[in-house]
Amino acid sequence: MSVQYETSCKKEHTPTQPVTFGTHTTTIAEIVAVAYGAPVVVDEGALAALHALQASLQDAIAQKRPVYGLTTGVGDQYSVLLSAEEISNAQIGMLRSHACGIGAPHPHTVVRAIMATMLRALLQGHSGVGTALVTTMAAMLNRGVIPCSPSKGSVGYLIATAHIGLVIFGEGEATYRGERLPGRVAMERAGLTPLTPGPREGHALISGTYEITAIGALAFEQARRAVELADLAGCMTLEALRGNSRGYDPDLQSLRPHPGQVHTAAVLRQLLADSQIMAANRDHRLQDALSLRCIPQVHGAVRDAMHYVGQVLETEINAVTDNPVFFWRNNTYEALPGGNGHGAPTALALDTLAIAIASISNMSQARSDRLTNTYLSGLPPFLAPKGSGLSGLMIPPYAAAAAAAENRCLATPSSVNSLSTCAGQEDHTSMGVYAAQKAHTAADNALDVICIEFLCAAQALEYHQPLRAGRAVQAAYEAIRAHVPPRHADTALHPELGAIRTLMDTGVLSACVQDALAPSPSGE
Repeated sequence: MSVQYETSCKKEHTPTQPVTFGTHTTTIAEIVAVAYGAPVVVDEGALAALHALQASLQDAIAQKRPVYGLTTGVGDQYSVLLSAEEISNAQIGMLRSHACGIGAPHPHTVVRAIMATMLRALLQGHSGVGTALVTTMAAMLNRGVIPCSPSKGSVGYLIATAHIGLVIFGEGEATYRGERLPGRVAMERAGLTPLTPGPREGHALISGTYEITAIGALAFEQARRAVELADLAGCMTLEALRGNSRGYDPDLQSLRPHPGQVHTAAVLRQLLADSQIMAANRDHRLQDALSLRCIPQVHGAVRDAMHYVGQVLETEINAVTDNPVFFWRNNTYEALPGGNGHGAPTALALDTLAIAIASISNMSQARSDRLTNTYLSGLPPFLAPKGSGLSGLMIPPYAAAAAAAENRCLATPSSVNSLSTCAGQEDHTSMGVYAAQKAHTAADNALDVICIEFLCAAQALEYHQPLRAGRAVQAAYEAIRAHVPPRHADTALHPELGAIRTLMDTGVLSACVQDALAPSPSGE
C-alpha cells in the first residue's frame, strides 16, 4: 500500500496567498495562514446581507423593541431597556467593562487568528454589524495593527475580543511595526480611521467562541505536525535499535482496522523501505518493546482523535456563535437569543487533543530513554564513544521526561472546571480558552520531546555505519547531520537541539523525507 507521507508544516511561516472571507467555508489551514501573516480579502457579496440587517436593527431601535444586547443590557442586566441615545454608549461600554484580561499578552499569531475567526463569523450576516466594522478589521490585519490582549481571564469568551474591539474604536493598545502604542495612534499610523460603534458592534465582538477556536486551530496544526514527525523519529529509533517491523504488516493491521492505525502502519512501512539496517537485523529480536511495536496503535489512535478534533474546529470556524443571532422571517429580521456562545464543543475536543498529545510525548520519551540505556539498547552507554567515560546523551532524555511530565499535567481536562458567573445568569462555563491554551502548549512540548528523540536516534545510527537506513529515515538523518555533527566529545547540547528543532519547525526535515519518497523520474 502506497501512502503519501503527510506534511502540514510550512517551509517558512511567511504565507503570501490571500485568504478570502465571506460565506464560503474557511479551513483550519486558512486561519493558521492568517495567523502567520497571510493577507485577507473580504468577499463583497457577503457585505449586502450586513447592510440589510443593519437597517432592520435601526427599525428595532426606533420601535423600542427589546433585543438582547442591542436595546437591553447584557448578562444579568438583560431586563434593562436602553434608549436610542444610550445604545452607542452601551456598545463601547461593554468593551471597556469586558476588557479586563490578566497575564502576559497573547502572541501576535494568536491575536491574528482570533481576528480571522471573528471575520468569518461576522460576515455570515447574522450578527447585525455594519460593513465598516468587518472591512476595518480586514485592513488592520493587512496593515499589521495587532491589538494587545492579555492571555488570561477568559472562561470561554468575552475577554480577548473586548481588548481587540477597543482598538477598532480607537481605544485600548496595539502593536504597529514593533511598537506598542495607544490604539488610536496605532490605527492612525497605519492610515486607518477608528470607528464609532454602531448597533450591536460592541456586543457582537465579545459574544462568540473566537478565542477558543483560534488558539485551538493553532494547537491542532502544531499537533498534526508533531504526530507526523513522531512517526519519522520512531522509525529512526527502530532502525537504531535493530527493531522488528513485522508488527506493521498490513495483514496484521487489517485485523484491527481503526483508520488511524492502518494509516500509520502504512506510513511506517514507507519510511522504512529499502533499509539495509533492517534487512541485516531482521532476526535480531523476535518482539520489541511497546514504544516500538505499538507505534501504529498509539499514533493511530492519536490520528483518529485528531480527526474528531479537526471536524469540531472546522465546524466552529464556520459557525455563528453570537448571541442573539438574527434571521429573516415574516418580512422582518427576528432576534433569536440562544446558547451558541457556549464553548463546550470545542473545549471538550481540545481537552481530547491535549490527552492525545500526551500519548505522543510519552511514547517518544520512552524511546529516547531506551536509546541511551545500554542495558536495553545494546549500544554504548548514553551513546558516548565506547569506554570514553563521557556523559554523551545522558541528560537530554531527562529534558524529554520533564516535558512529557508537563504534558501529562496539561492533559487534565479543563472543561470539567465550570464555575458559576454573572450573578448566576452564566452558571455553567466551558473553560475552553484554557483547554485551547493547554493543547497549544502541549503540542509545542511534544515537538521538543520528539526533537530529543531525533538527536539520540541520529547518534545511535552512527553505530550501524556503513549500513544505510531506509530511504526516508536516511534522508532525515542526513538533514540532521548537515547541521549537527556526530558527537565525539561533551560539547554544548542546547545549540544542537535548537538546530534540529529549527529543521522541524521550518519543514526542512519533512521536505527531505518527501523528496526521498518521491518516485524517480525514470519511474524506478
